[in-house]
Amino acid sequence: MSAFLNIGAQGSASLVVVAPGIAEALIATVAGLGAAIPAVVGYNHCLGRLRELSQGTQQFTSEFLDRRPGSGPS
Repeated sequence: MSAFLNIGAQGSASLVVVAPGIAEALIATVAGLGAAIPAVVGYNHCLGRLRELSQGTQQFTSEFLDRRPGSGPS
């Protein structure tokens, strides 16, 4: 954003005017990726673990209900 403000203030788009704004944007991008990548990895780990727990719970419930008296084949 500051790059555009500097261009407007200077009236030109020379490298000296634009470079600080580009550097600022790159630093913000790195900071954003530094936060987003670990968050996505953590989310995927938790999601996988929840799926495992859900499958285990469904399997347990199915086996438990199959062993009830009167639920088997006649």
